[in-house]
Amino acid sequence: MKSIISFITIVIMSLGIGADNAPQITEIPENSQFEVNFIDVGQADSALVICDGEAMMIDGGNVADSQLVASYLKERNIDALEYVVCTHAHEDHAGGLSAVLSVADAERIYAPEKKADTKAYKNFVKKANERNLEIENPAAGENIYLGSSTVEFLGPINEKDKDTNNTSIVLKITYGDTSFLFTGDAEREEEEEILESGMNLKSTVLKVGHHGSETSTSYPFLREIMPEYAVISCGKDNSYGHPHEETLSKLIDAGTEILRTDKSGHIVMKSDGKTITVSTEK
Repeated sequence: MKSIISFITIVIMSLGIGADNAPQITEIPENSQFEVNFIDVGQADSALVICDGEAMMIDGGNVADSQLVASYLKERNIDALEYVVCTHAHEDHAGGLSAVLSVADAERIYAPEKKADTKAYKNFVKKANERNLEIENPAAGENIYLGSSTVEFLGPINEKDKDTNNTSIVLKITYGDTSFLFTGDAEREEEEEILESGMNLKSTVLKVGHHGSETSTSYPFLREIMPEYAVISCGKDNSYGHPHEETLSKLIDAGTEILRTDKSGHIVMKSDGKTITVSTEK
């Protein structure tokens, strides 16, 4: 499973380049495969990324979604994860991760420094401890690898004096000429800090921040991304009014194709490194 990435790592090491600061992988090996599964967890967030037989989970929905996300992994015969990412400590992102760690081994776990004094987040930390896994706080600019894709952490830039949404881990996954930007619940404040950092935000797919809330996806942020596709994870007829009409209007003005879990169910995107194909499953 690790043969492709091991070869690349050997090449990097031979050049004397540290893994976290290594250049992005641009060459895709023959028979390579990549897909992102945006799991329909209602008014919550969860995504499963698979590349060359390696898997990463980004958020796990609410506690009530535990059985759903666990079953989703089992149905795809995934019992090992290279990475588990909790974008931030709110229950609708961290709640189902305890179940994920119950059905799959994990190599590394990432979460922001800021924690939450909630049962859901404490259970996530407890399960990580039971697995003898240290929760790491990634630095902006750090790179990791999933198969022949590159995962770059873009935020948070600074967690000091921020509300929990604005401590969200923002990451970009690049596979060949295609890329996927995950923004957690980052709002305008964190978006502005990432913009000021000069990070490359251009992406083929945007997982829209904060379920399409009007407090996220600012015009300056969207202009730097200019996605072909936008995925919004939200619950049908949710009480928050997500996604907000203003956010939808911005995406439409940008010429972006919008996909929503409340309308389409699970959304699966596969990339060959050049183009993306989309399928949905209610």
